Amino acid sequence: MAVLVVKADGTKEPFNPEKLVASLMRAGAEHGVARDIADAIAAQLASGTTTQEIYRRAFARLRDTRRGTAARYSLKRALLEFGPSGFPFEAYLAELFRREGYEAKIDQLVRGKCVEHEVDVVLHKGGVTTYVEAKFHNAAGFRTDLKTVLYVKARVEDLGGSRGLVVTNTKFTGKAVEYAACAGLDLLSWEQPEGHTLQQRIDAAGLYPVTALTTLSRREKMALLSQKIVLCTDLSDDTRALATAGLSGQKADHVLEEVGSLCVPAKHIE
Repeated sequence: MAVLVVKADGTKEPFNPEKLVASLMRAGAEHGVARDIADAIAAQLASGTTTQEIYRRAFARLRDTRRGTAARYSLKRALLEFGPSGFPFEAYLAELFRREGYEAKIDQLVRGKCVEHEVDVVLHKGGVTTYVEAKFHNAAGFRTDLKTVLYVKARVEDLGGSRGLVVTNTKFTGKAVEYAACAGLDLLSWEQPEGHTLQQRIDAAGLYPVTALTTLSRREKMALLSQKIVLCTDLSDDTRALATAGLSGQKADHVLEEVGSLCVPAKHIE
């Protein structure tokens, strides 16, 4: 009988070790390492275990031997920590788009044909303007729904001559995906579009937040965020921030070593 695991939204599904292997390999783990971790977890798994608990077990095993890979594996949860930090998700997205060659501005007021609109991120590239709606959720089980894509489509039509993009750090509901495909609205999430997801774009740019660093405690992460040190590259540019957060000596060296292994484009990962 298949072992049933509980997903973030409360639904149950049979445990599929191949999915776990694939997610570990996407983070940069070698196939043999990913297979050993999946097999070890499967051997001790009981029905009713949550996917969050499976993640914790996999992360702990990966961290013991591959810290840079473990940090990439924790990226989705690292973004969830933006919520209590107060760091705006739209500012992170703007930096991601800049690394892809866009001109990006956040929190813009743009006049449409009928009314003025508050737009999270406005992008310009190749003569095309894209208006971005950023939907941040601080828990993995939340999904961006049909209502959101409906009002973004209406906004784009009022603004005219532009593209619309809805970005979420989690997932979209099925109806939201169906409507967006029909209406010509672009979506970007943890698993869409195929081959060019939010996770893949972050990996390609090497744009990792300090909340992904496995060498830092939660308190230390919050101390850095309070100084507006958000990206791993911020630590490379300002090592004094580590001292301000109470990190020095060997501990600081270990953090910077992990920063060096993590903040590189995906094609260079270990």
